[in-house]
Amino acid sequence: MPASSVSSQGLTPRQVVAELDRYIIGQKAAKRAVAIALRNRWRRQKVDPSLRDEIVPKNIILIGPTGVGKTEIARRLARLAEAPFIKVEAGKYTEVGYVGRDVDSMIRDLTAIAVQLVRDEATERVQGRARDLAEERLLDVLFPPVAGPGFSATPGTSSESREKLRAMLHAGTLDGREVELDLPERSPSQFFQLFSGAGMEEMGVNLGEMLGGTPFGKRMKRRRMPVPDALDLLRQEEAGKLIDMDQVTREAVQRTEQSGIVFIDEIDKIAGKEGAGGPDVSREGVQRDLLPIVEGSTVTTKYGPVRTDHILFIASGAFHVARPSDLIPELQGRFPIRVEMDSLGSADFVRILTEPQNALTRQYAALLATEGIELSFAPDAVAEIARIAQTINDRTENIGARRLHTILERLLDEIAFDADERKDKRIAVDAGYVRAQLQPLVEDEDLSRYIL
Repeated sequence: MPASSVSSQGLTPRQVVAELDRYIIGQKAAKRAVAIALRNRWRRQKVDPSLRDEIVPKNIILIGPTGVGKTEIARRLARLAEAPFIKVEAGKYTEVGYVGRDVDSMIRDLTAIAVQLVRDEATERVQGRARDLAEERLLDVLFPPVAGPGFSATPGTSSESREKLRAMLHAGTLDGREVELDLPERSPSQFFQLFSGAGMEEMGVNLGEMLGGTPFGKRMKRRRMPVPDALDLLRQEEAGKLIDMDQVTREAVQRTEQSGIVFIDEIDKIAGKEGAGGPDVSREGVQRDLLPIVEGSTVTTKYGPVRTDHILFIASGAFHVARPSDLIPELQGRFPIRVEMDSLGSADFVRILTEPQNALTRQYAALLATEGIELSFAPDAVAEIARIAQTINDRTENIGARRLHTILERLLDEIAFDADERKDKRIAVDAGYVRAQLQPLVEDEDLSRYIL
């Protein structure tokens, strides 16, 4: 397992919860559950190898309505762990033999994400060397080396001129100049892009890669572009040459197997009841297809076989109609940790609007600051927004904190539309402004159903 991932997973459960608290309000039980799960991964690496493979992740089901933070907890956990992470919707999978995606594809997609993650890290490590090589290639274009019979020059002249050109490149003096480069085309045609997509990936086939060794797959195209763009493209090309993709693939597969996280949303939608007919048959079929993935099996990917024994699965669902006990017993047993999420009220909305580092009020203030607008929210305005969000959630569909996005968009619509024309660049939103903008919608229940 990569050292960077081990060190990040060395966070104690208390430290993990503290990090999650910076972005997610409440939900202490869920934070504790995922923090322990992450710490157990680190602990497992310390166990004697003879017992290590026997220790499997304790998968989790998060139970609660939409908008309470289920997905965000899983996503933030993956970032803390520097782990490959994918979110999938259970309802989009179908039983083998039906039209649609099979459950193995979630592991193939997770592995592809891991490859990109590891490749980005490898690219970052070779950036310095890649830039030096790209710079030399660009200087060759700007100042081609001259050699051959009959050529004579004052010793050192070529070298001095090249270094002067290099200094101009570093100083940005050449940024307005254009150069022509011969670069490989990214893809042969839209036809092969189409058939190199999900369908061919399922069979581990990529037509672009198959054609990579042919003259057609290596077609070059001359492109004219500004010097900074040329330097950037050449840097990317050189970085690709410096990276050992075999090593990247091996590390990505290992990271997928040892630290991958799959978040299965809306698992309640495949919880069919025993004895039911119709679509419930397919739902149970998806559960049975999912079972070996969660239990531990080998999935064939274009990067090689991937074992799923130690991938952490976090499932979530509202379970308004179905219950966790409606899942097939074998699958229930593979999700031993169940956490019921707390519903959010107006007090939670106030905290969500003000406390997290990515609080919505801060996001809107930062957006409008780009046009010189100094936007601020008075405490009574935040309280009024929270009250309205609670009212609408109680009266219509309860979508939790997602309601705040809709309300703030409506509230700031006028300000955002004419921000560039406003003479008064300091705008303080108070409770009166909130009521003036939103109260008519709140009072008209039919209208608020469609707008808020």
